[in-house]
Amino acid sequence: MHYFRTNRQKLIDSLQQHGLWLVIYLSILAIVAWLCSEVWEKEAFSFDRSFLLWLHQFANPQLDRLMLFFTALGDPPTVVAIFVLTIAWLIFKQRYSDVIKFAIVCVGGVIINQEMKLFFAKPRPELWQRLITDMTYSFPSGHATGSMVVYGFLAYILAKQWLKYQIYIYAIASMVIVSIGFSRLYLGVHYPTDIIAGYGIGFLWLATCLRLDFRFRR
Repeated sequence: MHYFRTNRQKLIDSLQQHGLWLVIYLSILAIVAWLCSEVWEKEAFSFDRSFLLWLHQFANPQLDRLMLFFTALGDPPTVVAIFVLTIAWLIFKQRYSDVIKFAIVCVGGVIINQEMKLFFAKPRPELWQRLITDMTYSFPSGHATGSMVVYGFLAYILAKQWLKYQIYIYAIASMVIVSIGFSRLYLGVHYPTDIIAGYGIGFLWLATCLRLDFRFRR
């Protein structure tokens, strides 16, 4: 009798967990879909411009240097270096399945983001003299998508290696991801909606890949 009660409780907990996961996934999907439809229709978000102008009043040389450091963590050269080093480390550890997964997640994230940028062709903000120049389109943010995918999956890989430190690993990864997105706003190269959409797309792609990984491993 105890055996059946235990298994029933495990089933209920599993359903609740999967239900919460599905709600989060669908909620983020709905937000991204709404943002995409508004951008496609060339609708302007009133808080986009006002938030950037409000944020810019706090600019100073010290914050400039800090934000340039954080945004560099999401720049293509840095991300490519992290990708190569991670692949080399995984090969050294003979975790070949993780090599394939990491490559699929990263390359897929880049393709999705670049195709969406070309599709929506949204210009970047031009509100003040910027410290950096980006020639690509604004929506969705490549730094936001890339940081979510690369640092998110890297945290997942490291957490599997060091289970007892997984809370700290995910916390550090989250801080890096948030800092990169915020730096893009501070530097005036993205609107808030670009960052939100970038995070959302990165999360959806990462979550889909992880979900498939769990299913295949089972």
